[in-house]
Order: sequence, then C-alpha cells, then structure tokens
Amino acid sequence: MTNDDQDGTLRFRTIWISDLHLGSAGCQAALLLDFLRHTESTHLYLVGDIVDGWQLRRRWFWPQAHNDVVQKLLRKARKGTAVVYIPGNHDAFGRHFGNLTFGGIELRDEVVHTTADGRRLLVVHGDLFDGVIQCARWLAIVGDRLYMFALHFNRWFNAAGARLGLRYWSLSQFLKQKVKNAVNYISDYEVALAQEARRRGVDGVVCGHIHKAEIRVIDGILYCNDGDWVESFTALVEKEDGSLSILHWKEVAEQAAAAVVNSARKESAIAYSAGD
Repeated sequence: MTNDDQDGTLRFRTIWISDLHLGSAGCQAALLLDFLRHTESTHLYLVGDIVDGWQLRRRWFWPQAHNDVVQKLLRKARKGTAVVYIPGNHDAFGRHFGNLTFGGIELRDEVVHTTADGRRLLVVHGDLFDGVIQCARWLAIVGDRLYMFALHFNRWFNAAGARLGLRYWSLSQFLKQKVKNAVNYISDYEVALAQEARRRGVDGVVCGHIHKAEIRVIDGILYCNDGDWVESFTALVEKEDGSLSILHWKEVAEQAAAAVVNSARKESAIAYSAGD
C-alpha cells in the first residue's frame, strides 16, 4: 500500500470487497463510494452479493447513489483495474452467464489469486458451503428478513444514540457474538471453506457471505473474509509485498475527517496568533 499525499488515495496491489447489497435499504452506498474514490488497486475482486436480487424482487429500490457505485466500478475497469465479479446467493442470476466480460468486468464463478509473495488463494463468495442456504433456502429467506429488521432497528437506535453522543452499536453483530448457535454456524462455515481450500491444493481462501471480516489460520490454511458494506464497512487488502489485512473504512474515514478538522484548527490558531 502507498499513500499519495497529494490526493489522499490509498493504493494497494489487490482489494476484495463483498456483500454490498446494492438494491437494498441496508447498503451504505455513501461510505462505499467514499472508499472507491479514495482507493486504487491493480486487482479488484467483487466477491458476491454485490446486487441484492432478493430485496429487489420484493420491492424496487435503486437510488442514485447505488447507480453511482456501479458507474464507479465500471470506470475503474475502463481505467485499467482488473475487476473480477464472483456472484453470490443474492445475485446468483450472474452465475447463468458463465465466464463473461461486460464493461471490462470479468464474471467468474470462482478464481485463484496469487499474492505477490506467491500464495495461492481460492476466491469464492462462500454460500455453496453454507448448509442453511443449500439445505433449507426458506430458512435463509426468513433469516434475511430478520436481518433486515435488525438493520432497520440499528438505524433507528443509532440515530437516537448519535444525538446523545453514543458510538455505533450493531444488534445483529451482538447476536452473532452472543448466541451459541450463531457462533457454531460461523465456525463450521469457516472450517468448511478451509477444508475446501486444502482439497483444492491452494494456500488459503477468500470469501464473504457471513458479514464477518476475519483473517486467521485454520489447520495450516489461511482463511480470509472481507466482511460487508451493510454494517462492517470492510475490505480485505493486499499490499505490494503480499501481506494481507482488513481495512475498516469507517474508522479510516473518521480519522481522515478528524485530521482535516485538527488541521483547520491549527491554521486558524496560527492565523489568530499572526493577527496579534
């Protein structure tokens, strides 16, 4: 990663993002656009659930900000970024088109990425390794609706909390961490992905789907989840030396905003002192 001080752009070798859920009210398009405008990479992987077909079938929701995200992704592809789109369960319609390229974006079911330090990583959305999705789709749909309810509650609760100076709090993340079955589900999912990577003979796996950003080693296999853009606002990034990390964009944006405010205060103080 490099940081160009002139324009504030963060540059990486590779960026992975998933679970944008464009077309749903839960998508945080403003933060996502801010991320896309202030980052550049040689490779950009869109790791599924980019468009939320489930929500769009229930109710059409496509504000201008969601269209701006699509235009920004297409613009990155036109300017030379190698953009690969791997559909997930919410945008599974993309899997019917096979290995297709549109607007410079390559559509693939899965891909193997080689890092700068030579590690081979299987990149998949991950829903095909989710027992709930595969064996009880009706339960997944019910869960999706409950999740959307939790997001609506979060917006109401945090809007009220912001006026009181409280930090952001997520009901769904709290439940995932506290409910035993949810913890077991996440653990089983991560192990299943690691086992598939081992079976394929690769060094690790990059996925999304469960909205939980993570980098850890499972029985010698590197497991990476890039999180989501509904609550976590995270991306998995690879630096030029091949090292991987989770980028928490909301924290980066808040730090940048605080730096601008502090800089303005210092300039104001200097100007005030000069006036004396």
